This record gives sequence, structure tokens and C-alpha cells, in this order.
Amino acid sequence: MVQMTVQLSDELAERCRAVGPWLSSIIELSLGGFKTSAAATASEVIEFLSVNPSPDEIAAFHVSDSAQLRLRRLLALNAAGFLSVSEQSELDELQRLEHMIIMLKVRSAKTSQREQ
Repeated sequence: MVQMTVQLSDELAERCRAVGPWLSSIIELSLGGFKTSAAATASEVIEFLSVNPSPDEIAAFHVSDSAQLRLRRLLALNAAGFLSVSEQSELDELQRLEHMIIMLKVRSAKTSQREQ
């Protein structure tokens, strides 16, 4: 892991402090480019993280029903071999996002256990 130092305005630094434990995930999501309709799902995750959720809130977090429905549809199309190139890209992006959410939940649970 690499440690980086950046210069931020006081206002941005304060906003970053509020989401400190999730800042690397937020940056990773932001750098993804949001080139597909999976952007709405990524925005849901970023909005959720921006309020500095508790470990219990993180454990209970799920994306919206519409995002879950879209993922199920893409998975069904993939299983049937009918995904377009753009849909494959969207599915890949959603799977990366899902992986980050799982990692976030695991890390949060470990941190919560150490604090108890």
C-alpha cells in the first residue's frame, strides 16, 4: 500500500475527515469514470459513505431495488450469452462496485470488533 500526501482546501479537508475510513473507496469509485449507467449505483454508494455511516449501517447497506434489478437482468443476459459490449462493460463495473462494498463491509466489521 502506498501512502500519499495531498494539499486540500480547508473546506475539502474537513469534508474528507468526515469520510476518512472510506476515502480510498470513494476515490477509487470516482476514478472509475462512471462511463455506464452503473454510475447511478456508484453515486448511491458515494452518497451513503459521505454521511460517515456507523458499522451497523454499513453492514445493513444495500443499493436500491432498481440497481439490484438491473444487476440481476445483466446477470441473466450474461448467463444466456446475450450481453452486448456495453452491457458487459456495465456488468463488469457493477461487479467491481459490489466487490468494493463487500470489502468495505468486511473492513468495517473487523474495525468494529477491535473497538469492542
